[in-house]
Amino acid sequence: MMTTRLNSSTTAFTSASFSALPTSCEEVVSLGWADLVPHRDYLVRYARRQLRDATQAEDLVHDVFEAVMSGHARFSGRSALRSWLTAVLRNKVVDLIRASARCDTTLDAAAEGDDENSVHTYLECQQPRPDEVAEQRERLRHTLGRIATLPRTLQDIVQLRLLGDASSEEVCERLQISPNSLFVGLHRARKQLMC
Repeated sequence: MMTTRLNSSTTAFTSASFSALPTSCEEVVSLGWADLVPHRDYLVRYARRQLRDATQAEDLVHDVFEAVMSGHARFSGRSALRSWLTAVLRNKVVDLIRASARCDTTLDAAAEGDDENSVHTYLECQQPRPDEVAEQRERLRHTLGRIATLPRTLQDIVQLRLLGDASSEEVCERLQISPNSLFVGLHRARKQLMC
């Protein structure tokens, strides 16, 4: 049987390192933008590797930050912040992949159905009904009106990145802003448009 002895400096180190952790699972560490933004580039690269789609990667990272800021995801401090953010992002990636697989399976089942009506129904859904078109136009008019009320810098970001579908790099170059400023601007614009 092997016995180990801890000297006083080792004991002091271990007790000091554990005293920084929350005392209970209920305790939550409050996070702000300053805590999250330094991890953005890493998280976007991670999501790009998983999804092979830069736009979806940025959207998912934004969703992670939105969940953290709104309190839907809570950091308890039991792990490194980057590890925890990566785990939250990984869960969102898995959810996205599952949702797209479910959609593909539904479409395949409709296309391969034994019943002729299932294929016919699948083909009929391609054209919206007139009432749906009117509702979509009204929503679009309302959204464009809300975009017009945003501050000029946020309007430019929304029009180039979301409506114009320009890449993040193109928007940053054109507006002479950093990628982090673009990300924060998109977050602020979306938040104001959702109110």
